[in-house]
Amino acid sequence: MSNGNTASIGPETQAASQFSTFFVGNLFFGVDVLRVQEVLLFQHMTRVPLAPQVIEGLINLRGQIVTAIDMRRMLKLPDRAEGQSPMNMVIGSEDGAVSLLVDEIGDVLDVDRALYERPPESLDPAARQLIRGVYKLKDRLMLVLDVEKAMDLEERNAA
Repeated sequence: MSNGNTASIGPETQAASQFSTFFVGNLFFGVDVLRVQEVLLFQHMTRVPLAPQVIEGLINLRGQIVTAIDMRRMLKLPDRAEGQSPMNMVIGSEDGAVSLLVDEIGDVLDVDRALYERPPESLDPAARQLIRGVYKLKDRLMLVLDVEKAMDLEERNAA
């Protein structure tokens, strides 16, 4: 018996994908909605001595220690304006959760897979290495964040 949703259909047969979206600077990103654990206002963070520059600190999320990664630093963008607090997009992984610090949280979008393309060559190299592809939407380009690469701090430190 079908209830009208496509949850039981494999991703390769679905005509659309769902993304949680966010902004970092003037860049518009999407993350597979199933990877997003939760979205939070700015949380108090504990600094980590000698941590890579992209790590803003650690947050305590109901007893779970979560590393907070500043997407502005990862993308080599200027720091946020004084008084502008980031938002936390908590992403789940096999190794636990990671918080991506972003400027603004967007909506959840259903995107037609036919609009998907490879990342453009003109994309800034700092962003290009974190992008799986793009969706050409009516009014903007949505960059699909490669969550695994964004969370792989060891690889980023070696570069």
